Amino acid sequence: MDSLLIQLRQLKLAAMASALEQQRLAPHTYAELSFDERLGLLVEQEHLARDNTRLQRLRKLANLRLKATPEGLRYPAKRGLRAEQITPLMQGHHLTYHQNILITGPTGSGKTYLACALGEQACRQNKRVLYYRLGRLLESLKMGHADGSYLKQLVQLQKVDMLILDDWGLEGFKGKQVSDLLDVIEDRYEQSSTIIVSQLPVSEWYGLMDNPTVADALLDRVIHNAHRLELTGESQRKKTLVQGEEVG
Repeated sequence: MDSLLIQLRQLKLAAMASALEQQRLAPHTYAELSFDERLGLLVEQEHLARDNTRLQRLRKLANLRLKATPEGLRYPAKRGLRAEQITPLMQGHHLTYHQNILITGPTGSGKTYLACALGEQACRQNKRVLYYRLGRLLESLKMGHADGSYLKQLVQLQKVDMLILDDWGLEGFKGKQVSDLLDVIEDRYEQSSTIIVSQLPVSEWYGLMDNPTVADALLDRVIHNAHRLELTGESQRKKTLVQGEEVG
């Protein structure tokens, strides 16, 4: 038995080895099971362990700003968010059809939480996700021009199934930022899904860019066939205690 456990671990079947040890420590629990049933339990444990390891790796890669979950979403009418809007997105339809999602609304309305919840769900669906505050991405691309890593960065961004760009337009766009962003979006257009989070309504995005031609090309690819989620209501960060209850 000890030799078998060693061989399982050498074959990188650590979870199966642990499950086998558990069966050995509690023989009466499994005595009535057939060989196939006991073997099935071992395989199932290994499968679950690998799924969990893969999920943790995807979460680490995603680097989501908030630990948001689909289960944590709420749909009060004042937020302008409807369950029937979100359900197809949680099922991954936008990933299947390579559609973008545009999330807009005032400060504190829960835009980032919603984007991160969608990112978490995509990780659970075994999709590669990457979160960026847009200012940091643009700064990284700028440095890429200087050190020669620009094209490598574009390739890495292209391979991600879901790219989340938060704080879109918060500082406007300057110089080559618009053309750099166009490169990113062009590579991903109808190949993968991008989520854009902004305090500004979509109608104001064009005015943030000083190059009309590039702005037209960029926004055409961003907005085409995109899902729009417009959040409303007061800040979710402002909590008021009313008769001992916390109201958000």
